[in-house]
Amino acid sequence: MLSRMAKSSKREIIFTAAAKLFRDRGYQATSMRDLAEAVDLKASSLYNHIGSKEEILKEICLANADKFSAGMQEVMHSKVSPLEKIKALINMHINIAVNDYTSVTSFNDEWRHLGEPALSDFKEKRKKYEREFLAIIKEGIAQKQLQDINPMVCMYTILSSTQWVYDAHLDLDQAQMSMDIKRMLINGMELRV
Repeated sequence: MLSRMAKSSKREIIFTAAAKLFRDRGYQATSMRDLAEAVDLKASSLYNHIGSKEEILKEICLANADKFSAGMQEVMHSKVSPLEKIKALINMHINIAVNDYTSVTSFNDEWRHLGEPALSDFKEKRKKYEREFLAIIKEGIAQKQLQDINPMVCMYTILSSTQWVYDAHLDLDQAQMSMDIKRMLINGMELRV
């Protein structure tokens, strides 16, 4: 039992170190030797814990996709207005980016290096997430809570406005940052009558 726990813990250390290296150097520029050095292992010993560098990227990307999907499902099934759902999604993006910025960097920037079938799986998860986000925005427009603007422009503006957070390295209060982003975005979208 202890051996399994130690192996699991070492695996987590390897994945965290890999995510940091992918963030700092990029996926392609990171070698298994770099990773082994970062976790104080011989390169040959690294393979006792992981199969390949691509396995790490796949797990990081798909785990983050699943995290966003789970958050979307929770928001979609909540009994609040579309405008409140959008605010909740903005909060979720900021929260995930602030609390796991290293993995989110790989998720946002390095997913293109995934091989098949992981690449197709990742793209499908992303498309589903975007379809669900668009449905919330369209519902907000139909209910006259949002201006009648192109839903795709609205969605990509929100996603772009929260994407920088993981890379900001700013000493900002998460709650204040979330409030400021929502205020800037929502005040521009909200239909005032």
